[in-house]
Amino acid sequence: MTYRVKEMFYSLQGEGAHQGRASVFVRFSKCNLWNGRESDRATAVCNFCDTDILGTDGQNGGVFETPEALARAAADLWPGTPDGSSWLICTGGEPLLQLDVPLVGAFKAQGFQVAVETNGTRPAVEGLDWICLSPKGKSELLITRCDELKLVYPQADAPPERFRNIETPLRYLSPMADPQWIAGSDPVKAENTAKALEYCLQHPQWRLSLQTHKLLGID
Repeated sequence: MTYRVKEMFYSLQGEGAHQGRASVFVRFSKCNLWNGRESDRATAVCNFCDTDILGTDGQNGGVFETPEALARAAADLWPGTPDGSSWLICTGGEPLLQLDVPLVGAFKAQGFQVAVETNGTRPAVEGLDWICLSPKGKSELLITRCDELKLVYPQADAPPERFRNIETPLRYLSPMADPQWIAGSDPVKAENTAKALEYCLQHPQWRLSLQTHKLLGID
């Protein structure tokens, strides 16, 4: 199997349970809930994505012919040599369209622990160290147990109450941004941050997650 990767980079995790943790990010191309084209956004299940998922032309992106080739490229981004506790995050797009057992094994052979950020509509593969589930819209979930539930808020078709039966120790609300926001203040996100804050205060099983990488201006 070949792997299509939009971009890879080394940075700090900006949100959720591992906020502030040094990580290699592998962003896979393609998603099953939006094709990445603006012309089709309005009719997509996930119509608020703020990430470029088309093609393989991002930093360190490309088409990798083997699991080992992709794992070596990821390891080259880590300062020094990954030591078995080094953190790698598979994201997208929807990474579980491509991430498979051989690739998880190749990442681990390079010295990484492997996390995935998924919309939950594809089965999780064996060997993952961390699953962050981020449901979108009306999509049907195949993953109902995770290490971390991160819900973009608010979503008319995905209120927090819908996910009360998800088995997870951690629940986060991430305020929805304007997907076409480029720079400066984002009034949509500011309004949604206030809504998420109030919801967390009223429902303390939920925690507020802010995208600190955007606040810091890093990848």
